[in-house]
Amino acid sequence: MSSGVIKEQDKNPKVNVEYCGVCDYGGHCLALGQTIKKMTPDAEVLCKKGRQGSFEVQVNDKLVYSKLQTMALPDFDEVAQVVNNVSQGEEPTLIKGQQPINCAIS
Repeated sequence: MSSGVIKEQDKNPKVNVEYCGVCDYGGHCLALGQTIKKMTPDAEVLCKKGRQGSFEVQVNDKLVYSKLQTMALPDFDEVAQVVNNVSQGEEPTLIKGQQPINCAIS
């Protein structure tokens, strides 16, 4: 029976990152995981290879960032802040910050 109290494990955010293996984004996923863990040590971060060009970030099953839509990687510090907020009982919010795109056409 539920007593209406949030169990401690339910407060541990679950972060799932689907990344492009062809693009070699595995290292970016690991770096994002480290950034998240510094701020929220109890967060669970899972990196898995997925669609080409992807870097999709879900927090507690809610999509908060999609590289397929933005064409850029997310701001890792902003992702970590959203995860930390979720650990304190807030709902996941969309990530607006992006890393600079260092691709130039000459």
